[in-house]
Amino acid sequence: QVQLVESGGGLVQPGGSLRLSCAASGFTLDDYYIGWFRQAPGKEREGVLCISSNEGATIYYAGSVKGRFSISRDNAKNTVYLQMNNLKPEDTAVYYCAANRYDGHCSAPYYNYWGQGTQVTVSS
Repeated sequence: QVQLVESGGGLVQPGGSLRLSCAASGFTLDDYYIGWFRQAPGKEREGVLCISSNEGATIYYAGSVKGRFSISRDNAKNTVYLQMNNLKPEDTAVYYCAANRYDGHCSAPYYNYWGQGTQVTVSS
């Protein structure tokens, strides 16, 4: 059974950092395109960062997070991480990791495996 489980969300002050984890089971992460997405209340789900299968090269960065967020993958643990630094209130959202086998578009409709999401709240 294919499953993605996110963890690591929480409440953080502006300027703080969080690291989100996305643990996969039922498939091998590095065979898939992996994306981190987020959805704020009343807004559409948007792509934050996406990496390619195999090499794990970053193929998309949302402009709003460039220089602050980064993604990494631990193949031994079959886990992907989203490191978020210098967080801003506008980063507040539910964050999801997602996977798809064949397509590099960093857009939600292209992804068919999703985690349950983890809430990130940036507030003083």
